[in-house]
Amino acid sequence: MNIEHQPIDWKEIFHPKNIVLNLVGVAFITLALKGFMIPNKFLDGGIIGISILMHEITHLPFGILVLSLNLPFLFLGKRLLGKTFAIQSLITFLLIAGAMTFIHIDAVTTDRLLIALFGGCLIGIGMGLCIRSGSTADGVEILALLTTRKIGLNVSEVIFAMNTLLFLAAAWYFGIATALYSIVTYFSAIKSLDYIAHGLEQYTSLNIISSKSEDIKALIVKKFGKGITVIKGERGYLPDTFDMKTDCDIIVTVVTRLELLRIKDEIRKLDPKAFMFIQYIKEASGGILRNKQKHS
Repeated sequence: MNIEHQPIDWKEIFHPKNIVLNLVGVAFITLALKGFMIPNKFLDGGIIGISILMHEITHLPFGILVLSLNLPFLFLGKRLLGKTFAIQSLITFLLIAGAMTFIHIDAVTTDRLLIALFGGCLIGIGMGLCIRSGSTADGVEILALLTTRKIGLNVSEVIFAMNTLLFLAAAWYFGIATALYSIVTYFSAIKSLDYIAHGLEQYTSLNIISSKSEDIKALIVKKFGKGITVIKGERGYLPDTFDMKTDCDIIVTVVTRLELLRIKDEIRKLDPKAFMFIQYIKEASGGILRNKQKHS
């Protein structure tokens, strides 16, 4: 069935966990915008940044602007990601518009560095929580997804290009200094969003080549409770001894970034000369990804 024609999953929309995540996310976004960014004319990227810029130029209510500018992207979201996502995102847009219209928060500080760092972190956390609830707080991500399919660039590149134009406009209207601080705000936001949306337990592929491969296999499986894959390979082929080669096991395991340092330290104790390389992965499922028992 085409994703656009899939039925709306009301249980998913009104699941208590998703409702709480969405409400808390909108609260963080509201605090960031009203307490830090808008009173000091700081921009974020995307539709929220465009809404702040238009609010300062036209003096129209920010809540109306952010809602009206985001609404057209719901039709794209429905086509690309389904009706359930579109409904959840509509709820998020309405909550942001309502909170920005009816909730009063005084400016927390006028220090530009604090605004850039804390405002960016707060709005990033809020957007990340909204994503975890199954929605989006900014329609530009949907537009970037569509553009990616049309021109072949990845989402990050498309969003960066769009936001470059926005920050150039901010530099012209607010001045270079405010635009530069707004860029710091944006990067604080996307880093915070990454941690919240993907979690501190973002998965990493650790690859190990060692002469003590059997000991390392036992360490990873028995002490850390992780699954492993063993790839048969060859080592050698050095410039001075190109014809010399030996069979070896390439041990591959998927760990979280919180586990990575501990496992690497233990491997180095077994074999200080072990060769290790790391590959960051966006998503992993199945197998043994989390060990629920406490490590000794």
